[in-house]
Amino acid sequence: MWFPEDSEQAAEDRHTGDSLRTNIQLDFGDGTAVSYSNLSWTEEGIKHIYKSAGIFRVTALAENTLGYDSTTLFLHVTCPVEHVRLLAPFVVIKNKEVNITAVVLPSHSRTVTFFWWLDNNTEPVVTLDGSISHTFPDDGMHSITVQVAAANAILQDTRTIAVREFFKSLLLSFSPNLDEFNPDIPEWRQDVGRVIKKALLQVSDFPEEQLLVAVFPGVPTAAELFLLPHKNQSEGKKKSEEGLEQVSDIIVSALNQNLVEFELKPGVRVIVYNTQLTLAPLVDSNPRHSSSAMLMLLSVVFLGLAVFLIYKFKRKIPWINIYAEVNQEKEQEMIGSVGQGDSTPKITLSEFPTSKELMEKELDARVKRGVGNACESTREIPNCTSV
Repeated sequence: MWFPEDSEQAAEDRHTGDSLRTNIQLDFGDGTAVSYSNLSWTEEGIKHIYKSAGIFRVTALAENTLGYDSTTLFLHVTCPVEHVRLLAPFVVIKNKEVNITAVVLPSHSRTVTFFWWLDNNTEPVVTLDGSISHTFPDDGMHSITVQVAAANAILQDTRTIAVREFFKSLLLSFSPNLDEFNPDIPEWRQDVGRVIKKALLQVSDFPEEQLLVAVFPGVPTAAELFLLPHKNQSEGKKKSEEGLEQVSDIIVSALNQNLVEFELKPGVRVIVYNTQLTLAPLVDSNPRHSSSAMLMLLSVVFLGLAVFLIYKFKRKIPWINIYAEVNQEKEQEMIGSVGQGDSTPKITLSEFPTSKELMEKELDARVKRGVGNACESTREIPNCTSV
């Protein structure tokens, strides 16, 4: 660091040091910053531990009564590679691009170089990314190796891929007791795959080299069965596909009857099942029933939609408007005809008689009825003198 020399005291401090009055600030670039005061000189310096790999910018600032100075340093922090695993499909289609991935643990940031050895190539493909795409032009078994270099450590992993024009596959599951003995390591998966293959060959007459079993990592234990066609398809592709379909039906029937099993260790037998990925129990596979149900569903939907449209837009439909107008005109004609035929004069409230007048009229009517009855009674009496 540089300090201005504007006095004799400054020149003396340059030789003897002025650390007791110097303040040092450090930023390590990972979110950690410290400040030191009255720091004495040590041979070991200042220590800091980085918890992750990467490139960090370290800044130091020193300041005292004579001035200040700063400097910057970039640190490339790495950590050793502990494990690498190559992820690739077990069987691929010829002349079809496939993705291959390498998983490195622990994860690194811009510190890992990948070397991909594909087939029998004399030179690898070098990438800084953990994935690559490749196309296999020929049938057969192809080997892929990935090497990972980080710092002074180099690890590698190798996989073998079967390449065919077509194939048939089935997913397999196992009885739960197999998970108790699953250490989840590649060597165990390879051994169990060979045992499963032998058990499948006992229930089907299929060439051993055309049957491949791949056990997936993790728990619960699962696997995939691949039925491969013969390399030389002299009988034709269609006939080979039909042959694979027949063998697949035989194996599925044996799996459904629990006929495929193997002995993991004395006293421990494991049953192999066919994994069902479809909703077959919930869906009727009969095409007639499904088509009739679909037609019925569509008819109900259209009927409901038509009712909704009529109710929603009845004022905008022409024939409905005409029908409504005709009914309205008929109702108006009927009301008008009734009004014209009624000749009853209108009577106001003032023309109604009072209660006193009504009583007088009722008395007069009774008197008249009494006189009339008397006259009638006299007429009915016979005259004796005239006989």
